[in-house]
Amino acid sequence: MGGTGLYIRTLLDGIAPVPPIDPSVRKEVRAVSVVENHERLRRVDPPAAARLNPGDTTRVARALEVSLSTGISLAEWQARREGGIGDRIALRPLILLPPRAWLYPRCDERFAAMMDNGAVEEVRALIELKLDPALPVMRAIGVREIAAFLAGQLTRNEAIAAGQQATRRYAKRQYTWFAHQPPADWNRYTEPLADNLRPALALIEPSD
Repeated sequence: MGGTGLYIRTLLDGIAPVPPIDPSVRKEVRAVSVVENHERLRRVDPPAAARLNPGDTTRVARALEVSLSTGISLAEWQARREGGIGDRIALRPLILLPPRAWLYPRCDERFAAMMDNGAVEEVRALIELKLDPALPVMRAIGVREIAAFLAGQLTRNEAIAAGQQATRRYAKRQYTWFAHQPPADWNRYTEPLADNLRPALALIEPSD
């Protein structure tokens, strides 16, 4: 996934030194459907096409434009990572994986609080800017749901319920990634964090 997992990998392992994409290539790729792009990717970079979800518009487009613009696959660029600090620091990682029955209600509370504390006004301001709907900011969790509320397509309660569901789904994807992708020797803490952080913090304290 992108987001937090990508940032951690980039910090520790470095980033692929992909050169800037030719603007004409990017325009060409972004102008057609994901179905067409995936078929073209299948011809120029078969391993990437096999690895990626055919419906993943962003990742398919990225892999295709890198291959077309540079003549080198994205996987090859990623194998040349530069700038990571993982080999120069003493790392004491801790992955928090609290029970989902504890986590999901807090996701719901957070989105409801956002609705009461400025999220509606923020989305209204975004809409007034008339930005490209494909921009990441327009695809952020809650933007679509709140925009539908502002357009009269959803009631406030319906928008809250939809935003809460989107938040829980995102939390589920992050939970799954952090449960399985980081190294097995990274400590995982699976208890609720409401009252006592001490056992969790003990996992990252240096041993004598």
